[in-house]
Amino acid sequence: MNDRYLNWLNGRRARAVKRYSAERPLLDLRSFLDGKVQASGAMFGPRGRAGFRFQVGMSGVWNGSVGTLSERFTYADGAETSRVWRITFADDFHFRVTAEDVVGEAAGCQAGNAAVMRYRLRVPRGRRELVLSMEDWFFLMPDNVLLNRTRMSKFGLKVGELISAFRRCGNPAGDQE
Repeated sequence: MNDRYLNWLNGRRARAVKRYSAERPLLDLRSFLDGKVQASGAMFGPRGRAGFRFQVGMSGVWNGSVGTLSERFTYADGAETSRVWRITFADDFHFRVTAEDVVGEAAGCQAGNAAVMRYRLRVPRGRRELVLSMEDWFFLMPDNVLLNRTRMSKFGLKVGELISAFRRCGNPAGDQE
């Protein structure tokens, strides 16, 4: 993709998330993803049928505006995978993210109780791999649960959706109000 298109796309994403700037509780991914986090969720196919279910154990470490989030996925069939995200905040609104299976760099932003991130992800499929376009939306709920809805598409067509819920583990002293 060219830089002009990415700038246009990032502008649209920023306007979309700013709609939530007055919503509470305030989401700061740096605070929420600092320390241990547990999540569970399910993937749904393009027709809405439930596919696989999973649980994720995460550990986030931050040094100012730069963080590392290590994830360990356990699927209902017993399979396990892992991913390490490297997150860099340019300011309190914009962030960039990389991971080994992400093509290039993800770009995101947060405002109010919401955050959004778009990226392209390499997904193994038999002996091949697919590259899917991903759009992650996060919403912090009043009970300190972070809801995630991810739309997956290929050539602009929806191929699936992932729904998950994140909860901080241990002492919630660093949580936002």
